[in-house]
Amino acid sequence: MTPSKTLPATITVVVTAVGAIIGQGIAASLRKAGLPVRIIGVDRDPNGIGRHFCDTFFAKPHCDEDSPDYLDFWTALLDNEAVDLVLPGLELDVLFFNRNRSAFADSRSRIVLNEAGLIELAQDKWIFAEALKTHGLPVIPGCLAASWDECIEELGAPPLLLKPRQGNGSRGIAVLRDADDFTYWSRRSKDAFLIQKFVGSDDQEFTVGAFGLGDGTALPPIIFRRKLSVAGNTQYAEVVDHPVLAAAVEQLAAIFKPVGPTNYQFRMAGDVPYLLEINPRFSSSTSLRAAFGYNEAALAVQFYLTDEVPEAPVIARGRGWRYSEDLVVL
Repeated sequence: MTPSKTLPATITVVVTAVGAIIGQGIAASLRKAGLPVRIIGVDRDPNGIGRHFCDTFFAKPHCDEDSPDYLDFWTALLDNEAVDLVLPGLELDVLFFNRNRSAFADSRSRIVLNEAGLIELAQDKWIFAEALKTHGLPVIPGCLAASWDECIEELGAPPLLLKPRQGNGSRGIAVLRDADDFTYWSRRSKDAFLIQKFVGSDDQEFTVGAFGLGDGTALPPIIFRRKLSVAGNTQYAEVVDHPVLAAAVEQLAAIFKPVGPTNYQFRMAGDVPYLLEINPRFSSSTSLRAAFGYNEAALAVQFYLTDEVPEAPVIARGRGWRYSEDLVVL
């Protein structure tokens, strides 16, 4: 058995996209854990609020993320700052590091990335739904129909939903009640989309966090009944016990073998758990989970830097709200 590694006296951690909600949640979770961390924040906006949550800050260069200059920025930053761990707080950063795994293979820095195949699969909701079907899992009826009549023929009476095939949260989703809605929203959609049957209700939507161990198992999940903000992020969350969803997450983990922070979004219709999407990364609920004892950032530090399986978090019961406040620096 390989002995566990010990944590350094000071853990240098990079948090990306610290100007956005997920990056801010990761930084706050690290502080809450009481770990001896030096947080380096990275963001496109040098004047954003995120830099005030960090010990050191670097602005991303203004270049294409597929350019050699952008890769050079990251390799130099990790080397010059002796970074122990990178916690991506933005899906684009996850995709960048996933594409460039080989470039960082010999780095001393560990990068918190989920299973490569799952990251790619989760990029397209239609392809992911087809994968769920092959495993006999519940899938919301959907189609790629090009007209309203075809939608009705395949899916039945409205309301129906138009969803971008790529993207996360509720951004770009529209309720379709008639042919005029279909025409309007399909023309407005800039990206490929799918049409789905409307299942369940807004009060039966859940977001679940389960830290994957990469072997088909995961730590016991934390389950929130949630309400979304206009931006598509969790605005209100209530910790609930839900054996059906816990069993569904266990089954999904066995199939897709996620590793690290993994977010599952469900809608219940009767007793059927329909998976809306998997986010194989930190999510907008990261800080709320940490507040109830499920600190994914702290779990990632232990798992990725010591190679130890963390103990299952003790989850508090309660409700949480996300709100805005001011930070003034004089």
